[in-house]
Amino acid sequence: MRRLFMTALAVLMLAGCKMGPNYARPETATGESWKLSPATSESIANLPWWELLKDPALQQLIRTALKENQDVRVAVAAVQEFHAQVIISRFDLAPSLEYGATGLYFRTQTNAVPIPTLGNAPVLIPGLAGGSQRLSAESGLGMLKWELDLWGKIRRSIEAAQAQLLSRGENQRLVVLELVSAVAQAYFDLRQLDLQVEISKRTLASWHETVSISNIKLQHGVISKLDLDRFEAERANTAAQLADLERQVVQKENQLNLFLGRKPTDIVRGAALTEQVMPPSVPAGLPSDLLARRPDILQAEQELVAATANIGVAQAQRFPSFSLTGALGASSTQLSSVIIGPTFTQAAIGTLSGPLLNATALGFQVKVAEARAEQAAVRYKKTIMTAFREVEDALIAVQKTREQREAQEIQVTSLRSAFTLAEMRYQGGRASYLDLLTAQRDLYNAELALARTRGAQLVSVVQLYKALGGGWSPESLDQTAPAAVVGKGDE
Repeated sequence: MRRLFMTALAVLMLAGCKMGPNYARPETATGESWKLSPATSESIANLPWWELLKDPALQQLIRTALKENQDVRVAVAAVQEFHAQVIISRFDLAPSLEYGATGLYFRTQTNAVPIPTLGNAPVLIPGLAGGSQRLSAESGLGMLKWELDLWGKIRRSIEAAQAQLLSRGENQRLVVLELVSAVAQAYFDLRQLDLQVEISKRTLASWHETVSISNIKLQHGVISKLDLDRFEAERANTAAQLADLERQVVQKENQLNLFLGRKPTDIVRGAALTEQVMPPSVPAGLPSDLLARRPDILQAEQELVAATANIGVAQAQRFPSFSLTGALGASSTQLSSVIIGPTFTQAAIGTLSGPLLNATALGFQVKVAEARAEQAAVRYKKTIMTAFREVEDALIAVQKTREQREAQEIQVTSLRSAFTLAEMRYQGGRASYLDLLTAQRDLYNAELALARTRGAQLVSVVQLYKALGGGWSPESLDQTAPAAVVGKGDE
């Protein structure tokens, strides 16, 4: 009979309903193609980062960052935390079993002598003979507790915990993707600054030569003091820009070292900015793939799943709960002058409880859970819209920086030719100092601008890779990329 009763309770628990709505992904408009790029089955995001970023020095920096970066360590620890929370939540479905024991020593005196005091109660002073003693012990072999999940409160809690675990897993992917992108972008910025420093040093050396020659010409009365002053001013301007660029180089190295989880030190360089290898085409893939690839979208969706499950938890708390409690133990092994003997105890209790005076408050708790789920749904949709905007921004940046670089390369070639001609004409006395000064200044500014555009083009590809969700998985941490690096200099 007891076995039949327990079986019926187990079947009732398993067949119990789950309160609250089941999760359904909200409808979102993804479109069939990108605004500035045709939709293709292939995507740059399918590439692992080490196949996109081929500079060996950059690969080594990224691998160091993945091992040492503090944000990555925090993200990994968060995944471990919520994995343990899921295991804990699952134990709530099973009965709990506890044990315990108590011991008592008791002694009495029979020949106590009363002594009067100032009050009404006498004080007993033990005598020298007689009395009794007893030693008793109780041990609980098992205390069984089991709450039947009739309304699905525990199962909804498990759903929420599992969704939070998946959310933290996607957050780990997001942290790693952002770290890879940040290291690559900072490295390309550093190589851009290195190129600008090189251009500035070359230009400064040219101004030094021009000023030296102008000093000689001034002594021979070939040019005026005005010419020399203008040349010296341009040399000083170039020196000032060089000092500012060198400051930016050191600060960019410090930023990279922070990503690498170490104190400021020199950053090993690899290929020069003009030698960086990037894919000839950067397909964006299908817009619908973005929902299944970008970790921030997947993270926001899992937060919505957890919030939806918590509605069921809040609703189930308004209904009665039924729990079973059982105990089995041995008690009262008594030691006295004549009696020694054990006694076994058994107990079973069924408890039914439910809210009464706080039922209204629990009803508002449901409204709180529903409002939180609505907020999570809005954040999910906003994350999707933000993702599409970032992809479109990156696509136009990739396209236009390439066109800008090609135009500036033509400009620099023309200005270099113009400067060479102006220098020859000035040395031959057929052109004024203004022609030479203007040609030198225009070439210098154009070369700096071209360096910035080359860096921006590389960064735009990295930003597109990040916007599309990137091709990263936890297993990629175990992959090995070429580790050979060159010295700090380029050439």
